[in-house]
Amino acid sequence: MLKTRHVNVNLACMNSTSGAAWYAQLAKPFFAPPAFVFGPVWTVLYVVIAISFGFVLWQYLKRRLPFGVLLPFILNLLFNVAYTPIQFGLKNNALASVDVLLVLVTLLWAMAVIWRRARWVVYANLPYLLWVTFATMLQFSITWLNR
Repeated sequence: MLKTRHVNVNLACMNSTSGAAWYAQLAKPFFAPPAFVFGPVWTVLYVVIAISFGFVLWQYLKRRLPFGVLLPFILNLLFNVAYTPIQFGLKNNALASVDVLLVLVTLLWAMAVIWRRARWVVYANLPYLLWVTFATMLQFSITWLNR
């Protein structure tokens, strides 16, 4: 007989100490940064994302860019926002690995489609790309070590 577990994913769950405690006890690779690094890094990256992605949205609303250029930016934000509830709410490393890979793929897609129209958006998002590449390797390593 299969046992199922009810999981309540909400903002309280994402910010709960149980999610942080669960993550703290996971086996991590040697290159995992200390937990206090993530907050400042993401704060800076979210400012860059807000400015550059906001520019793309504004250009779309002004009919200067087609929806096909906006789409990967939207998907990137959705996958980015989904990561925290998946990792810390559901406590699902495998699904978090898929999600962070989708963040990376949609970011690369977004950078490719905006390149010819607004190169500064690509340059501004290089730190985001570097961090997401690192985060993808980190998440896959954590998933592997805790299988």
